[in-house]
Amino acid sequence: MAKPSLSLEHITRKSTLAKNAPLLIMLHGYGSDENDLFSFASELPEELFIISVKAPYSLPPFGNAWYAINFDAEKGKWSDNKQAKQSRDLIAIFIDEAIAAYPVDKNNVNLLGFSQGSILSYAVALTYPEKVKNIVALSGYINKDILPEDVETRDYGHLNFYCSHGSADQVIPVSWARLTPPFLDSLNIKYRYSEFPVGHGVAPQNFYEFREWLENHI
Repeated sequence: MAKPSLSLEHITRKSTLAKNAPLLIMLHGYGSDENDLFSFASELPEELFIISVKAPYSLPPFGNAWYAINFDAEKGKWSDNKQAKQSRDLIAIFIDEAIAAYPVDKNNVNLLGFSQGSILSYAVALTYPEKVKNIVALSGYINKDILPEDVETRDYGHLNFYCSHGSADQVIPVSWARLTPPFLDSLNIKYRYSEFPVGHGVAPQNFYEFREWLENHI
């Protein structure tokens, strides 16, 4: 994988608000693209200004990734953490660019990530908490190796997380996701954690639940 570009490709859905719209940035999973999560856009609150971003690394013959994954490795060696940190920082830069380019509220930036996009949503929020408000983290986990060393001393009081996972997930074990609540508790972060009887995906009831959660928090 080559070094990522500083200009992330993306697609948008405009808000019904002319200015100061709550911003929702979507981060897809490994091997997908910006069109994947964007399929949710038409069913989400109309006041949201939605941007779905394509990850910077191409995966031949198709699809994209935020960083390389070794699916045969143990958890500690599963991810290319150097690339993950680069993409984490790239997303933080993109947030600033989006705020400058679109009529959105800089104090109401929300992330929605699936799988690898979920892992990076956690990382962006816990590294750059001043840039975001709410995080919807679907089918992911917290990779502590891509968080800042001073994570335990930072103020995350304004953040709010919706976290969900499939109890039969065959890609990211649910046991990894179950470490999320105690970790967020240790940082005094507000969250909701749910599990659904599915594999590595988003069940309809999962979608309805996070949509309602998002409606109540934007």
